[in-house]
Amino acid sequence: MKHTYKITGMTCNNCVASVADELSKIDGVQKIDVSLEKGEAEIDMSSHIPLNILKSALPKKYSISEKGNHTSEMMMNSTMEKTKLQQLKPLLLIFLYLFSAAILLNYKQWDTGEFMLDFMGLFYIVFSFFKLLDLKGFPESFRMYDPLARVFPAYGWIYPFIELVLGLLFLMRLQIIAALVITLVILGITTIGVTKTLLDKKSIRCACLGTALQLPMTEATFIENFIMLVMAISMLVIQFI
Repeated sequence: MKHTYKITGMTCNNCVASVADELSKIDGVQKIDVSLEKGEAEIDMSSHIPLNILKSALPKKYSISEKGNHTSEMMMNSTMEKTKLQQLKPLLLIFLYLFSAAILLNYKQWDTGEFMLDFMGLFYIVFSFFKLLDLKGFPESFRMYDPLARVFPAYGWIYPFIELVLGLLFLMRLQIIAALVITLVILGITTIGVTKTLLDKKSIRCACLGTALQLPMTEATFIENFIMLVMAISMLVIQFI
């Protein structure tokens, strides 16, 4: 008999391999096919295996539920809604620290342009750091929603280094116009992918902080990119005034 289950918590192909490996060890599992894009596992089993056995076989970072069980899915969605703010806590704290640091660097002789350059530089440095923590896993997560990374997988590998270089350029006040234009291009492309993912209501993980922190793809991801794009456009206007 064949059953299809919803799997949450997977962010890359390593996760897919881990889920498939753990579930295949269960007695009665004959064949398993795990899809990262769909967030599903299709299991052929010799006899029905209780859901609690499947759950106990998986590491805590993953959750499994019966795809056809609407009550179970509603309960899971309700729990996710209740904990969304808690899930986004790392991202919100990082933004608070970045804004505070940029303000402290400029409060004595306030200059909005300098504040934005410092914020953008710190943003790129910090976010590239988290991506580089798992350089192997980041590209797989990133290509789930970034259009360019989906077409050119190598882009996902070099993206953290692009952010690192942009951060250094902003903080050192080097090649500002070029850095602003590149920011508009790469974040514009990512924002298109994020917007499409949100409109399609796909349940995937955001790779903005790499894979070390498990963040859901929400409106906060769109707002994060939007803030950076507005700052980049504002700085370009200032540069040419």
